[in-house]
Amino acid sequence: MIKPDPRLIVPLDLSTTAGARDMVAALGDAVSFYKVGLELLATDGMALARELKGQGKQVFLDWKLHDIGETVRRAAAALAGSGCDLLTVHAEPQVMAAAVAGRGEGSSLKILAVTVLTSLTDADLTEMGAAFGTRDLVERRIGQALKSGVDGIVSSPHEAAMARRMADEAGRPGFLIVTPGVRPAWSAKNDQARAATPKDAIANGATHIVCGRPITAAADPREAARQVIAEMAEA
Repeated sequence: MIKPDPRLIVPLDLSTTAGARDMVAALGDAVSFYKVGLELLATDGMALARELKGQGKQVFLDWKLHDIGETVRRAAAALAGSGCDLLTVHAEPQVMAAAVAGRGEGSSLKILAVTVLTSLTDADLTEMGAAFGTRDLVERRIGQALKSGVDGIVSSPHEAAMARRMADEAGRPGFLIVTPGVRPAWSAKNDQARAATPKDAIANGATHIVCGRPITAAADPREAARQVIAEMAEA
């Protein structure tokens, strides 16, 4: 048996729920935490999320809610009783406050604010009309997230140390720092512009890492997950 590390989240970025179930079966005892994103949401993602919870897995709903406050509040309220563990929203003050209000008290669902997508560079932000580079914008949004009452943030591993410092200074030692864009040294970066290894992400202060294609596209996904877990342990 491989002892799973609950800090490792594997995204089920597959086109069908059948394919996602096959991947969960292939990973077996190596993984205990899964991300269900927009691709599966467009099919039957919520049913899959409930199925995974029924198997004792943890579930991250990476749906990046972004709408007017009232709509986000209602969506978060609808998901509060789902039994899922994490839900993402965009790190805008109105959106974050609405999600926290909608989730309410007594729910185990934790709200994560997405700072800047890990596929974006400073040049991309300039093209979008942003007044900040990636690091400055992430720092601003971490500060807003801490004030809003969300449970954590999503940022690249490059900003994890900054997020941990800011959270500790704010008296939030349990603040979650979830880092996508994690790529072992033996894998390709794909479309991740601000990537880091599993060891570096954890060493920099990440509480969880999201590692997808190096695991799910491997010839032996279970063995690839084992290698990633071993790298995390080195931190």
